[in-house]
Amino acid sequence: MTVPIYKLEQDEFMKDGQFKVYNFEGNYPDRSELLIPHRKDHYLVVLIRTGGRRQWIDMNAIELKKNTVYFTNPQQVIVKEELTQLWSTGIAFTKEFLSLYGNEALLKLPLIVNPYNGYELEMTTEDIIVVEELLQKINVEYRQRGEWQQRMLCAYLTVLLTYLSRRYTEQYTGNDLSSEQILLKRFQAKIDEFYQQYHEVNDYASMLNISAGHLSDVVKGQSGKPAIKHIHDRLIMESRRLLFHTDQPLKDISFQLGFSDTSYFNRFFKRETGLTPATYRDQARAMYQ
Repeated sequence: MTVPIYKLEQDEFMKDGQFKVYNFEGNYPDRSELLIPHRKDHYLVVLIRTGGRRQWIDMNAIELKKNTVYFTNPQQVIVKEELTQLWSTGIAFTKEFLSLYGNEALLKLPLIVNPYNGYELEMTTEDIIVVEELLQKINVEYRQRGEWQQRMLCAYLTVLLTYLSRRYTEQYTGNDLSSEQILLKRFQAKIDEFYQQYHEVNDYASMLNISAGHLSDVVKGQSGKPAIKHIHDRLIMESRRLLFHTDQPLKDISFQLGFSDTSYFNRFFKRETGLTPATYRDQARAMYQ
C-alpha cells in the first residue's frame, strides 16, 4: 500500500505553507487522516492536554498521555485511530522554515535529528509551565500578520525546540537499544507484516526462533502489555479502517483479516472495543455527516 504524504496547508495567517499552529479544543480528528496510514512533509510538535486516544507512530501503538509532548518528522508513518475528542496545541513547520534567517543549526538539534527514533517527551510541572508560555506567545504572534511575524515565530520556535531538545537528551541519551528492545521491535515488525494471517503468539515466536514463553515475557516487560494485545491492537486498527473507509460487508472484512467466520470476528471486535462492528461503523460515520 502506498503511504500518502500530506502537505502543510496554508491558512489565513500564513500564506507560504511553511508554518502552522493547530489548536484543538474538543475537536475530532480530520476525516482525511482518521485510520489512514500517512506521512507528513513537515515536522510536528504537539502538547497533549488530555490523554486517552490511541495513535500509531511507525506502527507502534501508543496511548496519548496528558501533559506530554509528542513529536514526529517527515519520515515517520502516523495513524490516528481513536474517534475521541482532543485538547492540544500543535506546531507544524517545514525544513525550509527552520532554515530561515540563517538558522540552519536548528536542523541539527536532537529533537529534529531524532537519533533514538523517539516520539514522546515526558514533562514535569515546571516543563509544562515553560512550554505553555511559549505556545501562548507563538499563538499570539501567529495571528499578527506583518513583516516581523516570521522572525518572531522563528525566534519563539527556536527557544521551544532548544528547550525540548534538552529534555530529549535527558530522556533518551544513553538509551541504546538492548537485546530485549530489539526483540520487541522485531516482534512489532512481524505483526505489521503478518497480522492478517497469524493471530497467535506462538506463530510469531516461531518466526523469531524463540519460545512463546520467552517472547511473552520480554514483550510484557518492555512494553507493559501482553504480546497477544499487540496482535489484537493491530487487528482492531485495521478493522476500524475497513469499517470506516469501505463499504465491504462484515463477512468480507472478517475473511480479509484471517477470521474463520463472521460471528467470531463480531465477538472479537466487541470484546476489544465494547461495540459490534456494525455499531462502530454506524456511529463513526454519523459523526462526519
